[in-house]
Amino acid sequence: MKMHKMLFSYDRAILQLKLKKVKTLIWELPCMLGWLLLVACNAQPANERQAGTQPDIFPDYIGVTVPVDIAPLNFAMVDDSVSSIDVTVKGSLGGSIHVGGDYADFPIDEWHELLNQNRGAHLSVSVAACREGRWTRYRTFLINVGNDSIGARSITYRRIAPGYEQYGHMGIYKRSLASFDETALVDNSSRPGMCVNCHTNNGGNGEQYVFHARNENGGTFIKHNGKLARVVIDKKSPVAPRSFVYPGWHPSGRYCAFSTNKTSQMFHLANAPKRIEVYDSESDVFVYDVEKHRIIRDTLTMRRYWAETCPAFSADGQWLYFVTARRQLYPVDYDKEQYVLCRVAFDERTGRFSSDVDTLINTPDQPSVTWPRPSADGRYLMYTVADWGYFTIWHPEADLWLLDLQSGEQRRMDEVNSPRADSFHNWSPSGNWFLFTSRRGDGLYTRIYFSRLGDDGRATKPFLLPQRNPRYYDVQSLYSFNTPEFEL
Repeated sequence: MKMHKMLFSYDRAILQLKLKKVKTLIWELPCMLGWLLLVACNAQPANERQAGTQPDIFPDYIGVTVPVDIAPLNFAMVDDSVSSIDVTVKGSLGGSIHVGGDYADFPIDEWHELLNQNRGAHLSVSVAACREGRWTRYRTFLINVGNDSIGARSITYRRIAPGYEQYGHMGIYKRSLASFDETALVDNSSRPGMCVNCHTNNGGNGEQYVFHARNENGGTFIKHNGKLARVVIDKKSPVAPRSFVYPGWHPSGRYCAFSTNKTSQMFHLANAPKRIEVYDSESDVFVYDVEKHRIIRDTLTMRRYWAETCPAFSADGQWLYFVTARRQLYPVDYDKEQYVLCRVAFDERTGRFSSDVDTLINTPDQPSVTWPRPSADGRYLMYTVADWGYFTIWHPEADLWLLDLQSGEQRRMDEVNSPRADSFHNWSPSGNWFLFTSRRGDGLYTRIYFSRLGDDGRATKPFLLPQRNPRYYDVQSLYSFNTPEFEL
């Protein structure tokens, strides 16, 4: 039998990793100020030393491809001994920006003018860094500019601090993609301890969405036809005792698929590669008719000894994708839970499923398949693969995979994956851009990354959601960003 115990000190350990660096900066600040006065660099680089290598910057924007409407890619040197940097960005089709200071902080209007001037071309970025009064010039690197926009004005996400017994400050936020503006859609500041999650819009439509709140007046809330209302289900309904979880909208806006999950959480022994395990002892998939306020149930997606979850409609609404696994003896056999990818035809007119379920991915040597997300053009389906289970954010081995729905070819997306958890992905409503969350930075916090799928089915190098001050973001941000979605 596998032994597990609660790691009561784990929350504190996570915070200490980040706070240690913050405290170090605070204690060393007076000494640093005096040192900088003695070794301060000139305003402009002089007597430069040529490094012969490209700069080590955070975020890593070297060689990325960006849409023409993305916010400035501000960055800083990774080396903390750098006191100042000098950056010049030149477009291959014209235009330039010059900035200097603690980090590269590009003016928003000038940045967008430069991107639009260089559609389909590239930007050359020259960086000089000052250490102890001496400047070093690095090799120029490129940023590719796409011909298209990202297809959305903003993204939404849940921002949450780590914690497993009580909920701290969290909320659902909307962030502009063209600037750094962020607004709270739902925040628990007025009701400490409330958990908000599963915010999902319909194909990028910010006026039709669903989210779930856990508190004394909580439940599932749906905004439809300009009204926000709490879903009320007859207590005699088989799904009434449990929550509406993991929503997936039908493109018509009339239906929304949900899973209903009985979720448990456990902790591995200290120093284990995987710290937390999340599993469902029960789960089913059903469809909710938001106009007639009724639940559409079918034994095809609610089998007794199977756990169906993670529903998602195709862009044309003709298919409902989901994953399912044979239920195990929990928590003993949690690592034998292998999800397979399925789909079932759905008739929008009648609100009924077909009589058969197609199994798309189910091979004996295939790990667990989760979080199916079909592309807007219906060509591809992106999903996450892990060794077992479906809550992949806690699985370092979790990777993104791509299924070509026309050819049936499936492959691991090595061009975007990292050695740490990559998951919770979504497609842009129009175009080939997609986003996903990753723990590639420090292994503890999820961050949002973007990439574009080309005509050849290959994705570009991912880039981190741009931040106004990358130093603050890296050192002082103690929040994870998860379940992101595009919004028109």
